[in-house]
Amino acid sequence: MKCSILLVIIFISHTISMDYQFPKEFMFGSATAAYQVEGGWNEDGKGENIWDRLVHTHPEFIKDGTNGDVACDSYHKYKEDIALLKNLNVKFYRFSISWSRIAPTGEMNSLNLKGIAYYNSLIDELIANNISPMVTMYHWDLPQYLQDLGGWTNPIMSDYFKEYARVLFTYYGDRVKWWITLNEPKDTSNAYSFNAYAPNLNLNSTGYYLAAHTQLIAHGKVYRLYEELFKSKQQGKISISVSGIFFIPKNESSLSDINTAERANQFEIGLFSHPIYKGDYPPVMREWVDKKSKREGRPWSTLPKFTEDEIKLIKGTADYYALNHYSTCLVTHGIDSNPNYNQDAEYATSADESWPKSLASMLVVPDGFRRHLIWLKNEYGNPPIVVTENGYGDNGVINDLDRINYIKCYLRAMLQAMYEDNCNVIAYTVWSLLDNFEWKDGLKIHFGLVKVDFNDPQRSRTPKASYTFFKNVISTRHVPRDGKNCSLQL
Repeated sequence: MKCSILLVIIFISHTISMDYQFPKEFMFGSATAAYQVEGGWNEDGKGENIWDRLVHTHPEFIKDGTNGDVACDSYHKYKEDIALLKNLNVKFYRFSISWSRIAPTGEMNSLNLKGIAYYNSLIDELIANNISPMVTMYHWDLPQYLQDLGGWTNPIMSDYFKEYARVLFTYYGDRVKWWITLNEPKDTSNAYSFNAYAPNLNLNSTGYYLAAHTQLIAHGKVYRLYEELFKSKQQGKISISVSGIFFIPKNESSLSDINTAERANQFEIGLFSHPIYKGDYPPVMREWVDKKSKREGRPWSTLPKFTEDEIKLIKGTADYYALNHYSTCLVTHGIDSNPNYNQDAEYATSADESWPKSLASMLVVPDGFRRHLIWLKNEYGNPPIVVTENGYGDNGVINDLDRINYIKCYLRAMLQAMYEDNCNVIAYTVWSLLDNFEWKDGLKIHFGLVKVDFNDPQRSRTPKASYTFFKNVISTRHVPRDGKNCSLQL
């Protein structure tokens, strides 16, 4: 009897301890990306980008045959979107700038003043409504002309990107204090590796690593440019958004699976994080890719080498860690059939049968999010973390209870990481404000807190139940407890 009482007391104490509040200074925001929401694909001088080219020449690559020509029409309806953000009580809005709207070919000798004016208006409207702009310079929409020059596999692209960034700092840096150079550069690199995403190339690991290498150098050059010419006056912060499915051992007691999970995380997360926080690629990547390249009879490794100057250029170029996290996988040694995963790392993914799955085929594993945050803390010295994307894809239902439960459980896991594991998380961004064009899934999968009627020429917006839920979290600084089982422990 005494033992039962003691267990009840322990359970109640643990329940109380988990009822955490978000600190007063913690920031909440929501996010979109230019090609996914803006529309106006050829208006006011905007040039063609790689997604414009793909959806117009290969509409069959998009599951429902749709495109981003109009999308949410945010190019014309941005004030309506900002009103939704203001009502949501967010601290910041993460959006991206369309490179080809700023410079139609991507070259800075021919600027599009109407495009520059559009983002000035957007930024001014945000600030007028007490919302801080968090600006992503590149969110997967390279100008087609630059792609014709080789895109991110061409080393000169790092200089084109640096000059593009110089224009953004010059025109917007007086008001923008949060910058992200590149969104999910791993996914950009995948698009050079196998046919699926723009620019729709099939260059295998060679294209993948070349694109990754150029993007890291580009990021470093932009950071150093800001540091040298703009930071002292503009006082902004810069990072790079790293995508993160987190990998955990299929068998937690198997040393082989533990090592495989660590290797997978170094290949998939460390590819862009390790050079920035520690200098150079993860040692396990260098070892495994070099070994495979030699085995294949190649005269050099498919993973390029940084010069000493490039290592110095890149190391230390993040003022905060920008994390996009959606899901978690189990791994064991093997070769995965999914080309999104690096074959050189030799791991095979699977899922626990008890894990729910969203319509976007993402596994719902809140504790994986917590473990991801702990891994970043331990690996990179507990940097300040801004969760720049986290969200749930469904069929667009207004009463989106599954999305609410997803956000609720992931926020609880994040709070545990903050309070129980001392992870330095300073902000959280829900993807997305609006239902939008979800790349190869087109308009079939919806991530928005706000429903967009794509059958309505006016693209009418309707807040969903998750919009009200998230507003309440922001207002109260508290995640409500209603008995929902978040399955926080694996």
